[in-house]
Amino acid sequence: MTTWIDEELATVDLGDKRLDKRMGIILDRYAAKPTASNPEAFRGWAELQGAYRFFDNKSVTPEAVLAPHRDATIRRIREHAVALLAQDTSEVDCTRKEEVVKDSGPLTYEARSGFLLHPVIAFTPERLPLGTINAKVWARDPKDPHKKEERKQKPFEDKESYRWFEGYRHACDVAASCPDTKIVGLSDREGDIYECLMDGQPDPDKPKAEWIIRSCQNRSLAKSSGDYDDITHDGIREAVAARPVLGQITVKLPKRDKRKAREATLQIQSKRVWIRAPYRKGKRLADVPVNAVLVSEVNTPEGEEPVEWLLLTSLPVATFDEAYLVVRYYCCRWSIEIFFRVLKSGCKVEKSQLETADRLIPCVMIYMIVAWRTMMVTMLGRECPEMPCDVLFEEDEWRSVYTIVTKEPAPLQPPPLGEFVPMLASLGGYLGRKGDGPPGPQTVWIGLQRMTDFTLAWQAFGPRKT
Repeated sequence: MTTWIDEELATVDLGDKRLDKRMGIILDRYAAKPTASNPEAFRGWAELQGAYRFFDNKSVTPEAVLAPHRDATIRRIREHAVALLAQDTSEVDCTRKEEVVKDSGPLTYEARSGFLLHPVIAFTPERLPLGTINAKVWARDPKDPHKKEERKQKPFEDKESYRWFEGYRHACDVAASCPDTKIVGLSDREGDIYECLMDGQPDPDKPKAEWIIRSCQNRSLAKSSGDYDDITHDGIREAVAARPVLGQITVKLPKRDKRKAREATLQIQSKRVWIRAPYRKGKRLADVPVNAVLVSEVNTPEGEEPVEWLLLTSLPVATFDEAYLVVRYYCCRWSIEIFFRVLKSGCKVEKSQLETADRLIPCVMIYMIVAWRTMMVTMLGRECPEMPCDVLFEEDEWRSVYTIVTKEPAPLQPPPLGEFVPMLASLGGYLGRKGDGPPGPQTVWIGLQRMTDFTLAWQAFGPRKT
């Protein structure tokens, strides 16, 4: 078993030392061949049966499986001045021709069945993944699509949207555990929930994480704020748009759906506003103050839809530098979309043949550790190219890859990550041509899988065996 797995599972406690050891073996096999099925990933019938018995054990809960990784993530967060905790929801599609996974539920389309996964994942402002803090997994009631009006009448705590509130609470827990690190929670438009804005207000009695939420609605302003602008404008957007432009930035927009790739000029405006509390049956909510940043495109090409974000935040936004920092932090939220892609396309969690939710969901938790590891290798090669590669890889791993890729003897000293990660990615199809940019997660996860086979061959037939 590799050193990084020992470190990652240092605090594992499933109530039985044999289960703890088995989890390490399973993580090692999944990390070595993330795209493989269970029969392909494990070495022989005994290991495969051991894995099935592991996932059948009642002590192997999703929370217990993820706990040691969470502990390791907290340790990594403490090493940084700022940590961004992004949360989002993705579907785990378990639709199968033969049978339905037990206890799964309908997804966006009723013909599809599976689970909803809502993790809170920590990143640095440079987008280096630090790990998963929490992951909520649930299945919808098969009758749920026909109960829309009933869902509207549920208490907030019983609605699916409550997951965003819980995600911010997890960020606050991290803020309490990491007092020397600034914690900033990131949410997209689904997280624009008034209860979340209320909970994000300062409280002298308990630590609170900072937060950034992309607004999904033009909320009404409180008329009692005493601000003349808030009296003359009905919504947040109009009030912020009336403010002076703090500055402009130029960004490259990638091709997406019908949008062509282009370079866009965005202007930034900001304002502190008071939001009028919405109606809630049986309770009266208080108005809350928030800082708002409006990012809008200027001189949009004809036929293209202009880019516009309205970001609500607890961070200061009075100056251009402060408002721009909020925009930069929010842009890091897209890293969680990459995480989902690695988890589903790289780790193939949706292809698992485990037949029940009790087995499948702990398996997904282990694959989330693999997805973090893949992203971390990818990003560390970009952000810390001078770091020696043996901080991530065992000697037999980097020596076998170096020798096969370069067709030359491996050096005595490990090469830097900026040199080694492209070598590793070349095993997954990365060409490294001028203009290609750094390798992405897909070529890295394929390279990691091939590296495993090369390492086994190196250990069996390498120079020290002759």
